[in-house]
Amino acid sequence: MDASEGWVLFGDVVGSRRARVEAAAWLRSLVGELDEVYGHEKLAPFGFTQGDEVQGLLCATADPMLAVLHAALREGPRPIRWVCIRGAVDPGEGPATQRTGPAFMAARSAIEAARTGHERLVIRIGRTEADELLGGMTPAMAELLQALTGRQKVVARLALIDGLRQSEVAERLKVRRATISVSFARAKVLPLARLAGAIKRVCASPLDCATPQATRNVEVEGEGGVS
Repeated sequence: MDASEGWVLFGDVVGSRRARVEAAAWLRSLVGELDEVYGHEKLAPFGFTQGDEVQGLLCATADPMLAVLHAALREGPRPIRWVCIRGAVDPGEGPATQRTGPAFMAARSAIEAARTGHERLVIRIGRTEADELLGGMTPAMAELLQALTGRQKVVARLALIDGLRQSEVAERLKVRRATISVSFARAKVLPLARLAGAIKRVCASPLDCATPQATRNVEVEGEGGVS
């Protein structure tokens, strides 16, 4: 069988050696969450290695930013260096940690380079103009996510992942709407939503194949809410 195209995701937990047991438990939970999030868009189940690296294999039309957001905004988040490479993958079975192909080799090379260059997010689709655009956007996304406090991550998750409006976030957290408005501003939910949406569009725009079942769009309402 010929190789097919897909997204290879490598997520390297930063500083995991200092708390290996806790990192492994957190990764195990993350893997289960991502398997559920992507559903039919997985070409293989997510897995993680003894070196505290999560690996995923998705269809070429999936949105790799969903994994980045889920990891960054989930409870007890740990900093992860992500590399997402779209390219050829060999046919096979089993979890992503057991799969092979040119995209896996490219991802391995990219994550080693990202470690050396202290990059936290690298996304490439193999087309020069698109990769240049992504190279300009992904550092900003990584910086915005890293800057979030614990409370801001809760608010950002409810908005960006659960799709709640500001009023719904306030109701969920049992606080005043004005308090959530301030939290949205401080967490930079609006720039995060716009940037995540832009990255998703760049990743998807060159594809010639049919659009898959819609994933949650990151769109911003006029009131500053996200749905």
